Amino acid sequence: MTVPGVHKRMLSDCFSAALHFPAVRALAVKGNLVYSNKSALLLDMNGTFMFGEDNFGIYEDFSKYYHKIGGRLSKEDANSVIRSAYSYLDKRYPDEKYRHSFPTVEDTIRNAVDKSLPEEEISKLVDTFAQHEIGNIPSEYIDVLHRLSKKYQLAVVIDIWAPKEQWLNLFEESDINKLFSASSFSSDHGMVKPSPKPFELVMKQLNISRERCLVIGDSIRRDLGGASAAGIDCILVGNATHINALGCYKNLLELSNDLY
Repeated sequence: MTVPGVHKRMLSDCFSAALHFPAVRALAVKGNLVYSNKSALLLDMNGTFMFGEDNFGIYEDFSKYYHKIGGRLSKEDANSVIRSAYSYLDKRYPDEKYRHSFPTVEDTIRNAVDKSLPEEEISKLVDTFAQHEIGNIPSEYIDVLHRLSKKYQLAVVIDIWAPKEQWLNLFEESDINKLFSASSFSSDHGMVKPSPKPFELVMKQLNISRERCLVIGDSIRRDLGGASAAGIDCILVGNATHINALGCYKNLLELSNDLY
């Protein structure tokens, strides 16, 4: 069943969360003392400091960007390839079987969608997919990241399906690229949350103990689930609440007042 205006990735995440965690509302624990032993923040991206991502709705015309960058497939074929790739990946995203070997967009298009496509068209289709997967970073969130970086080491633990280049470009354009001392992009290595491995990878890069880290994210299943599996405290932002979270806040902006 498709719910208008709600992306399938969002639906599968909510459904899986309901299976793994009880629907209990957690009260935010506030005050600087709660976080006084933390020196590194491991940040989720989508719904935490990036918004408006995953534009794969039923009325989206992917061919506009694809043709803008020189794609040669017809409008119908280009849209069909992107939709098929998204559907293929979305079905597998919550599946534990793919938690450490999640398919790339490129391999999905090449092997699961259309084996006859030329390499140059696959490259343009991957770029088009990324253009619709990426969101925006509001200026107030850019400001709060800079503020937090003055007190904490910042790292990102990010699930994306397309290659990370467009996100890195946006980070540079937003002047936040130098704020992160460590990073994990799932499209680099195929490990997706709630696996603990991306969190462990970032802790290794930072050379820091889990007790000194704090995960911040908006997903009970992916962020709290992955952080718990890695033995790290987690704060939930957005509408997510859970009794196992160290605290729950309206957003990163509100949380920053207690962290700083």
